[in-house]
Amino acid sequence: MPEVIYIGPSGRLEGRYQPGKEANAPVAIIMHPHPEFGGTMNNQIVYDLYYMFVERGFATLRFNSRGVGRSQGLFDHGPGELSDAAASLDWLQSINPESKGSWIAGFSFGAWIGMQLLMRRPEVEGFISIAPPENLYDFSFLAPCPSSGLIIHGSEDKVAHPEAVQRLVDKLHTQKGITIEQQTMEGANHFFTGETQELIERCSEYLDRRRADIAAGGGR
Repeated sequence: MPEVIYIGPSGRLEGRYQPGKEANAPVAIIMHPHPEFGGTMNNQIVYDLYYMFVERGFATLRFNSRGVGRSQGLFDHGPGELSDAAASLDWLQSINPESKGSWIAGFSFGAWIGMQLLMRRPEVEGFISIAPPENLYDFSFLAPCPSSGLIIHGSEDKVAHPEAVQRLVDKLHTQKGITIEQQTMEGANHFFTGETQELIERCSEYLDRRRADIAAGGGR
């Protein structure tokens, strides 16, 4: 889990990077929750997502957005953090030029940033969006969503309300050519307190199933 420092739009960005097992391994990037509420790349769910991808041979990066940890800059309420994510994916792809496929994952605020990044990067073949706060942020940019993915949230989430997440899922379900899988974890809150193991197991099962489908020639 080597520490990496690379240049982003507002200066230095700090990350943790694990090379893939093969030269053409797919890449994965993980976005952390809201920095003003303690969100960093060391968040437990971000950490566990990172190792989920690492264990499957991905070249994997988690990073601190501007103003977090040793990353330079100031919190920008979304636009700057999206620029940091784009620069991070650029860096990840630049050191993995033979990579086949890219994945994006994000939790809460990081899910919002991740899904915006998804819209800008047609090469991304899949995403995992955990507790996307549709009631707090504008998700109207998902028109259309370019890739299939998993949206997973808790039934007792008081931050990303279940009915708001359902609105997002319903809107995406109307699009042709992609499949949005929704999973609701009964009893789980926004932070998946006491439920992180089940959360990662569900995400792992989805990732394995999607990769097998892609390898067999399935759609996006």
